[in-house]
Amino acid sequence: MTTKPLCQAAVKSLVVVSLLSLMLTGCANNNTLPRATVHTSQTTSVDNYQYLIGPADTLTIFVWRNPELSGSFIVRPDGQISTSLVEDVPVSGKTPTQVAREMEQILGKYIRDPVVTVSVNNFVGPFSEQVRVIGQATNPQAVNYRQYMTLLDLMISVGGLTEFAAGNSAKLVRTTNGSQRTFKVRLDDLIREGDISANVDILPGDIIIIPEAWF
Repeated sequence: MTTKPLCQAAVKSLVVVSLLSLMLTGCANNNTLPRATVHTSQTTSVDNYQYLIGPADTLTIFVWRNPELSGSFIVRPDGQISTSLVEDVPVSGKTPTQVAREMEQILGKYIRDPVVTVSVNNFVGPFSEQVRVIGQATNPQAVNYRQYMTLLDLMISVGGLTEFAAGNSAKLVRTTNGSQRTFKVRLDDLIREGDISANVDILPGDIIIIPEAWF
């Protein structure tokens, strides 16, 4: 006489367990964060570097014989600028010359044969062009890349090493054509011993990781 209620209870228990499993699976999926996007710099050697415009840069756009269309424009966080004729012009990741030619095409719809010059007044650049130092540096930070920047220049920018740094165990991570490579750098030899042979070229997008020494 008790078989039917017991079966119904078992079925209800299975349903509850199944619902809980689905809920937990959904929570697990919702808590999984996407991996960060790796943005590769267009610079592959110190000799082919060109400055690329990035968010927070200030652009001066001069349109010949059209002062009302000229002016100073700040690049928004989304990498675009707003002009008097066009509200959204993508400029991030482009050279000033590329932006000038594109502005000529855009303005050509409104004025005849526009001649445009673009210059940058505040240099920030896109994230893909910045160099980052993390770990046991005096002032770990992202540094705007400058042409022919070296490891020594970069370490001066971040204030050198802390007293706890294992400088000769530091790593340089470089992304080229979508793949990452890791190189050993000798920061103790370079900074504390003055061994200039330990100095190397830095490229946009490089990451320097400085571990803590084990005593």
